[in-house]
Amino acid sequence: MEVLQVLHMNKGNGETSYAKNSTVQSKILSTAKSVIEEAIQGTLCENIPESMGIADLGCSSGPNSLLVISDIMDIIHEKCHKMGRPSPEFRVSLNDLPGNDFNSIFESLPAFFRKLKQEKGAGLGRCFISGVAGSFYDRLFPNKSMHFVHSSSSLHWLSQVPSVLESNATRALNKGKIYISKSSPQCVLDAYSAQFQNDFSLFLKSRAEEMVSAGGRMVLSFMGRKSIDPTSDESCYQWELLAHALMSMVAEGLIEEEKVDSFNAPYYAPCPEEVKLEIQREGSFMVDRIEAFEIDWDGGEVEDDVIVNKAFVALSRGQRVAQTIRAVVESMLEHHFGKNIINDLFQRYADLVEDHLSKNNTKYVNLVISLVKNNS
Repeated sequence: MEVLQVLHMNKGNGETSYAKNSTVQSKILSTAKSVIEEAIQGTLCENIPESMGIADLGCSSGPNSLLVISDIMDIIHEKCHKMGRPSPEFRVSLNDLPGNDFNSIFESLPAFFRKLKQEKGAGLGRCFISGVAGSFYDRLFPNKSMHFVHSSSSLHWLSQVPSVLESNATRALNKGKIYISKSSPQCVLDAYSAQFQNDFSLFLKSRAEEMVSAGGRMVLSFMGRKSIDPTSDESCYQWELLAHALMSMVAEGLIEEEKVDSFNAPYYAPCPEEVKLEIQREGSFMVDRIEAFEIDWDGGEVEDDVIVNKAFVALSRGQRVAQTIRAVVESMLEHHFGKNIINDLFQRYADLVEDHLSKNNTKYVNLVISLVKNNS
């Protein structure tokens, strides 16, 4: 599977779109806001540049895309105001893979700029926003052009499925599963861990070349786990239930078993120890702060003022989880299994999740890491 070609959130503004089903990701942004503010304060302690490069990597589309940029600009504007300094101009780069729905982001920019002007007036520095299509596991920006880099709900996606799982071997290594499972052999666990280490190292190396030498900072937020055990429920049980839904369709002759055996998610949820080890090994950044937050699978309670999709809130917990997952992974599943199974698959998945959540209090773990670039 060519991840670069097939991974993208569901486009548009329909019932199953990412724009309408990204409440969990919005909650994650909210939990990381204090870390972002602290990191930006540190950046501005070094100096306030006339022109400030800001990047959001894995921006996707929908309301969350510009929400985080608005928050970042607010923090910078407030800090400059307290210091009696004018705000810098903002060079904002929104990055995602080429299949991302950039058009919907661009269409929302006029309203975004109007709101900025109304709320901040002439005191806010000019803002220039551009879209940058490409993988963040490679270079995206010119040398030393970025002051602050942010990424949320993205770095758990790998650049590729571990190659050992994509081989043409006659025996499936991870039979009946689509990600790490308690029944997965050790070689599968090792392959996923190695792929994450390689990808994360490339990510860090690329950003180090793009960020300014003094004061450059990043805040990264992505799915992880507290346990060192990659088969823990907090790490992989959402994938386990999706595999169960697929295998129930195999049992009814709706999907070939070989199709399930040959699908492996390009995903990895690391523990803090793995993340810190790779940061130290690569050497370009220092960890300023690392925290693990728990997030309800369905996003939990939603404040009235942040409800984007009232129909989503009205669904059962299992349906909300299924809608959230579908908005993220449908493109990959459709590419591999075909479009005809998708509705049936996610109805089965919703039922399995509903049953699971009625008996268990499983939560996602979201890691938030604040990094400072080492002087070079």
